[in-house]
Amino acid sequence: MLGRRLGGELLRLREARSLRQSHAAEALTASVAKVAKIERGLVPIRDPDIRALCHLYGETDEGVVARLLALAKTDRERRKASGWWNQYPGLQSMVEYVALEDIATSLRTWQLAIVPGLLQTPDYARALAVGNGSWEDPDEIEPFVAGRMSRQARLTGEQPLELWAVVHEGALRQLVGGRDVMREQLGRLLDMARRPNVKLQILPHLAGAHPGMTSAFTIVSFAEPGALDVVHMDTTSTTLWLESDTDAHRHGSLFGRVSRLALAQHNSVGLINDILKEL
Repeated sequence: MLGRRLGGELLRLREARSLRQSHAAEALTASVAKVAKIERGLVPIRDPDIRALCHLYGETDEGVVARLLALAKTDRERRKASGWWNQYPGLQSMVEYVALEDIATSLRTWQLAIVPGLLQTPDYARALAVGNGSWEDPDEIEPFVAGRMSRQARLTGEQPLELWAVVHEGALRQLVGGRDVMREQLGRLLDMARRPNVKLQILPHLAGAHPGMTSAFTIVSFAEPGALDVVHMDTTSTTLWLESDTDAHRHGSLFGRVSRLALAQHNSVGLINDILKEL
């Protein structure tokens, strides 16, 4: 994400001077292919290369150059970092998402069928993994559950993640793992809804047809100035990352429409309590 942002800024500077990638390649004594990778954020950029490109592009504002150098340094450090998630083999299929979640400042998530991972109990997460039926080795389930529970540390601490979750009522009525598991899970939701950094809304069945019926998604936001929101979506066969301004705006608007149809938080808590009593 940081590499894409840095590359995008260098691309805009180059195009503003009506220069081609071949001109940048000559200034760096590199190939055009390398310049293309730099502008797409695929490779880290050395400080001398940034200075050489800024000189070529006529960027003399030391504040702009310093900001690009700082961004490049952060990008290089992030690329080398060994995140805590690497100790959990069960998270390897989600390593990109967990890495972004770890540096995010806020998440907005819309879930149709399941409780968001950051709000799940161990037994609920375990029941989901068992019910999924795609694990070739059952012994891999426990590391997966442990990794998911470790992710939840982002909701506590000095700078906790801001979480805004909208969940369909059907996800709360689905007996994942049975009644005892769901009673504990609903209790966890009630506890988490009391946290100042967690906003939880339930979209009731009575809402009828709504704009979020086609898919669930999560919007990941960051503190860095100018950082684009990233939209994460899971499908049956793959994971989708949507990183453009257009996609971020479209899904942000969609989330807003769904959240306006959902119950307010205090009414959502009331509905959760009602379902809990039924169990």
